[in-house]
Amino acid sequence: MTQGRWSHRNHKEAIEDRQQILRELPQWRDEDERIFQWSVNPELLSSFHESLTAQMVMPVSVVGPAHIDMGRYAWHDGELIETERYEDDVFVPLAHTEGGLSVSMQRGFHVLNRSGGIKTYVLKDMMTRDCAFVFESGDESKAFYDWVLSARDTLKNWLNDPEHPDKKLKPNQTVADVSRHAVLLRIDAHLVGSVCHLLYRFYTGEACGPNMITRNAYALNREIVRRIEEKPWHLINIFLEANMGGDKKPSHEHYNGGHGKTVMAVGKLTQQQMRRYLTTTVDEIKRLEWTGLHGSNASGMQSFAFTPASAVAAIFLVTGQDLGMVATSSMAHATIQQLPDGGAAFSLQLGGIEVGTVGGGTSLPHAQSYLRMLGCQGPGSAQRLAQIIAAAALALEISASASMASHGSENFFRAHLERGGHRPT
Repeated sequence: MTQGRWSHRNHKEAIEDRQQILRELPQWRDEDERIFQWSVNPELLSSFHESLTAQMVMPVSVVGPAHIDMGRYAWHDGELIETERYEDDVFVPLAHTEGGLSVSMQRGFHVLNRSGGIKTYVLKDMMTRDCAFVFESGDESKAFYDWVLSARDTLKNWLNDPEHPDKKLKPNQTVADVSRHAVLLRIDAHLVGSVCHLLYRFYTGEACGPNMITRNAYALNREIVRRIEEKPWHLINIFLEANMGGDKKPSHEHYNGGHGKTVMAVGKLTQQQMRRYLTTTVDEIKRLEWTGLHGSNASGMQSFAFTPASAVAAIFLVTGQDLGMVATSSMAHATIQQLPDGGAAFSLQLGGIEVGTVGGGTSLPHAQSYLRMLGCQGPGSAQRLAQIIAAAALALEISASASMASHGSENFFRAHLERGGHRPT
């Protein structure tokens, strides 16, 4: 009976109908009516997903200021180049329910600010869609592979042509078939038996871009089929994504970049600063690093870092990012290098931060406010957001590692007991 009444539509009657069905559930309680008390007009929310029914509230902390030395970047002749560096003090909003997270990140920012702050660098910036062309045999896929390598510059120019007819709106369209904002940077090919994977690598500007690169990849696939229709190959299937693109799935292929924004954050601390503000030493953290490296290797971890996912998820949620991308955006490698003066140089590299500042959930009213707070609107804002995320993750990494490196990890235990365990219900 419930299935017959359920609708994915978001008009007023459909929303009220779904709400009434939930009220009839045996586990429903009177206080659960709070999830139907809109803080934002549901008409503003209806375009973000289907079956809109209710809402929730997440607490948001703000930590900082974080002093960050960031870069601005542009693509030139197929290479991402740094055009400028600038410094800013940033207040970072975090949406989460993890006791101890905010104060730990604040401690990291506090001590790093005393040593000049954090420097961040964008190393790569692209989104990849892996389209798979399936043939009857490996001979055919190899012949197709060779053809693609010889034709890829022509195909790239065809798709990037500003006068491409499918980049113009057709009657009754609100979105063109091909996005003019997604620029195809290159096409890589990879053979797996009778399957040829084509990795289309796009630059998507201020958008995260999965929807626009899907549209453009689909158009390019159709053009490829048109161009090879006279070839003596037996094409069985074409799939728009076949798990080599790095989309929402952590992988070794994209650990060092290629899908999302590859960002490195670095900072230095003196021995005195580490003792006074982190109650630890370089030697203690290096012993933790040594032990953790062996543990991560033995367990087959995808990457090595302490807790970047907490920082990534908290900023993703508050700025309207796609939460399905937290895992891939959290692939990280942290290092510590002892300096000749006894201090330490820290680094954290995130292989693929998948963020945007336009489109999707970034258009939500609250997300707009937090993005504005971060200074992440307008040209270059997506790269700025990715650098802020990397800086926040580094601050948390240093602070949390210092707690874990304490004798018997007592500081880590105390923080979680007092700020996580002893909370009122």
